[in-house]
Amino acid sequence: MIITRSPLRVSLGGGGTDLPSYYREHGGFLVAAAIDKYVYITQHRTFQPEIIVKYSKLERVASVDQIEHPIVREALRLTGVTDPHLELTSMADIPGGTGLGSSGSFTTALLKALHTQRKNLVSPAELAEQACTIELDRLGEPIGKQDQYIAAIGGITAFTFHPDGRVEYRPCAISEETLFNLEDNLLLFFTGYSRSASAILKDQNERSKAADQAMLDNLHFTKDLGRQSLAALETGRLEEFARLMDVHWRRKQARSVGMSNDRINAWYDHARAHGALGGKLIGAGGGGFLMFYAGDKQELRRAMREQGLQEVRFRFDFEGTKVVAQN
Repeated sequence: MIITRSPLRVSLGGGGTDLPSYYREHGGFLVAAAIDKYVYITQHRTFQPEIIVKYSKLERVASVDQIEHPIVREALRLTGVTDPHLELTSMADIPGGTGLGSSGSFTTALLKALHTQRKNLVSPAELAEQACTIELDRLGEPIGKQDQYIAAIGGITAFTFHPDGRVEYRPCAISEETLFNLEDNLLLFFTGYSRSASAILKDQNERSKAADQAMLDNLHFTKDLGRQSLAALETGRLEEFARLMDVHWRRKQARSVGMSNDRINAWYDHARAHGALGGKLIGAGGGGFLMFYAGDKQELRRAMREQGLQEVRFRFDFEGTKVVAQN
């Protein structure tokens, strides 16, 4: 049996500039952080010759080509796994569709398990790029590259997406004190909505390809906010980082009518009035998690609890995708 895990993530600035429709023309930049909430993959050899895939559905098939789950099917094809004595099961600390990059985490954890079975040594960057190949190229999803890369690499990381497809990354140079304060004061609250990011990202993708000036201006500004956010983090100016989160969220709302709704806006305004210095909705929008930087954690927690929102406490993950058990 092999068990792997990949961390989920939160975006800290510049999100949305990692879509090929944007960075192939203009280059992208963002800062993301892996968190200690995970997607797990277990891989087991079956006694009978069959492939079993367990997720929200149960599949029992005779060959790879019969698998319905597109990512599982393409990951098996990419890694060359054809042995029909195979059982794959996925589990997650937090369900998909909540804006924390679960699809990228699922894909990297799955690839790590399959490569481990085949005794392939694959670097985190190779793992991330293979996951991108599956989701973006083979399956044509209108998504970016940050989820796969931050899941594979972990940490609090700055990414530069070059027009030729290269991805450069480096760990953010954050002091230990700043790191602890950031971890203590970033709070996540679940809105109760799960959603597919595809519709919102498809709109951004198509408008970027069509050189829609309003969308391009928004993404140019967002990329600059990502660089400003990195500078604020690396110089320990966390209140400035919180202010930039607020600016980022208001610009993000302008990208799509589906980005937010009246309830999310009301919760955001309530949080800002009760201890939050800044915040935003994590992910493509439409639901999932609100993240705030708190000036007063107790006041913010009380206010959000009164609104019926569930907090999910987290720490940062610095290990990325890894094997956690093998026998």
